[in-house]
Amino acid sequence: MVACTLFSPPLELSLRVGNSSGVENVRKKTKTNKFMTKTYPYISYSKESYSEEEMLKRSQSFLEWMDKRRTVRDFSDKPISKEVIENILLTASTAPSGAHKQPWTFCVITNPELKKQIRAAAEKEEYDSYNVRMTKEWLEDLAPLGTDWQKPFLEIAPALIIVFKRAYEFVGDTKKNNYYVTESVGLAGGFLLAAIHNAGLVALTHTPSPMNFLSKLLNRPDNERPFLLIPVGYPLKEVQVPDLQRKSIGEIAEFYE
Repeated sequence: MVACTLFSPPLELSLRVGNSSGVENVRKKTKTNKFMTKTYPYISYSKESYSEEEMLKRSQSFLEWMDKRRTVRDFSDKPISKEVIENILLTASTAPSGAHKQPWTFCVITNPELKKQIRAAAEKEEYDSYNVRMTKEWLEDLAPLGTDWQKPFLEIAPALIIVFKRAYEFVGDTKKNNYYVTESVGLAGGFLLAAIHNAGLVALTHTPSPMNFLSKLLNRPDNERPFLLIPVGYPLKEVQVPDLQRKSIGEIAEFYE
């Protein structure tokens, strides 16, 4: 069975009263400019804050915990509960998006036959990539990761999450644009990986190119484009990953003080 759902929280969830984020009662607020003639609902919001000492401690702890996240290709076939997957997807859907359009669809595949078909189609594309499309430099850059065109994890992992980006919407017969779609879905993908890590699971961001076969196999509508294919599951008891080093702060940031 294919579980494929557009996760857009209903208004009553967005306006929930008295939750842990400090959201309070709904109130009306008027924003005016030459394009805005309606009154839109606004809510009060507060965010907990910390002392400098506590802030440093929390940021360091979160860094150390996130630094333990690794891409894993050796999955157990142990099933994951649907409720856990749903919570992970809803967490991903808390990501910011252009004009709050939430232009993503998460397709969750657990059906063995469909996973087998996805693996076969992905390996066909990957074989062509490794043997024809990829440059020598590209293959050399991939060598430390130990990857090749064979993708057994697409069948072994208990769930495949395929992220589609929604280029536009149809409201009735009217085509409505989405904005900053790639950036928005990229942010949701980052939230998704963090939520998977938080649940004690592992994942792999797989991007076979081209990915159009996913649209065909899942019979997705024309406004959706495949963006990421993410196997999710438990790691095997014995897993090895490449001994890689992340860039230092001096290599990734510039401070203008």
